Amino acid sequence: MHNRDFHPESLMMTHGYKPELSEGAIKCPIFQTSTFVFKNAEEGKAFFEVAYGKREKDPHEELGLIYSRLNNPDLQILEERLSLWDKADECCVFESGMSAISTVMLEFLRPGDVILYSKPVYGGTDHFVNKVLPEYGINGLGFTSEQSKDEVLEMIKSKDLRSKVKVIYIETPANPTNALFDIEMCKEIADELSTPDQEVVIVVDNTYMGPLWQQPLKHGADLVVYSATKYIGGHSDLIAGAVLGKSAHMQRVRRLRTFLGNMAGPWTGWLLMRSLETLKIRMTQQAENAKHVADFLLNHPKVEKVYYLGHLTEGDPSYKTYKNQLSCAGAMVSFDVKGGEKEAFKFLNSLKLMKLAVSLGSTESLAEHPATMTHSDVSDEDRDLLHISDKLVRLSIGVEHYSDIIWDIEQALEQI
Repeated sequence: MHNRDFHPESLMMTHGYKPELSEGAIKCPIFQTSTFVFKNAEEGKAFFEVAYGKREKDPHEELGLIYSRLNNPDLQILEERLSLWDKADECCVFESGMSAISTVMLEFLRPGDVILYSKPVYGGTDHFVNKVLPEYGINGLGFTSEQSKDEVLEMIKSKDLRSKVKVIYIETPANPTNALFDIEMCKEIADELSTPDQEVVIVVDNTYMGPLWQQPLKHGADLVVYSATKYIGGHSDLIAGAVLGKSAHMQRVRRLRTFLGNMAGPWTGWLLMRSLETLKIRMTQQAENAKHVADFLLNHPKVEKVYYLGHLTEGDPSYKTYKNQLSCAGAMVSFDVKGGEKEAFKFLNSLKLMKLAVSLGSTESLAEHPATMTHSDVSDEDRDLLHISDKLVRLSIGVEHYSDIIWDIEQALEQI
């Protein structure tokens, strides 16, 4: 028979793992060890030469393991499997989403540089860009989904920053409003700002879509970052992050991870491997449930506006980007209640099935209030500009029966 290129969901159970190296165990064991034994001193020398970049690996060289800060079977196999979804050259798994994001920014930015970033972004990212990086002489310049390529370039030019922008950082769809950013447009901006000596690197936070519904590398991104806590982990029982992309960029990310020491441990790697086996099943069900929930909210008298990608029509400015970039509307639904913080809190406090908690992408449905929770550190000016108001509620739809989720939302809205 001919060989077959299996789909990623088929490879999640076996790819990268050799049972014969682990006593025939059908699943990869947890390699709970800090260090690994070399067969001889020459082997140790050879492994370190490659690990520290003193030479390239020979084409047929089988590299072994050194120390769990550098590599560990659970992480290595996980990273190979995760790379399949995004069709990435390489992947690095981190101890958290923020450690993945901050490592990328620290690697590709230096004092005096500027990071051009989409607004809104996750509250932790916003804090790092606007409160932490400036302490190192690195500044952020934000742009919104409503600005055109020419408007963004004009804004950069008017501030005399053309030579200073070194990273374009996009979170799309944006947390918590589902605002869409055109990755290909951002690639054109990066190309205009790049010089033969200085490449402008495009980084996309794909947490909201997970690796299933959007592949940023196909649209011109250099690196993709995830909070793997969310859809990739998907069970609210671990914290992790991931960075994927081209080898040239990933070698730099991997090297800094080695010396910052913020890699995930083997137990987290093992849990994430287990989660990858059901990723497509979970996310498919969540997206189906979200459509039912969003359609219900659209017609409710106590709901002012629904932020859901599945409701975009051909007349919407983001529709073309949606059809080109995404394969699904996702499972995140935000909405404005009629009223303000008081009404939003009454809704949240009245939920019986859904849980009032931050995070997203897990099997259970979650609800939160971005303005006072995940995005409370975002400036008042940006919150006003980006529709992160006191009446906004964010829902992460889980795998429960959709009619039960809708019943819970309906009874909670009745309490307002």
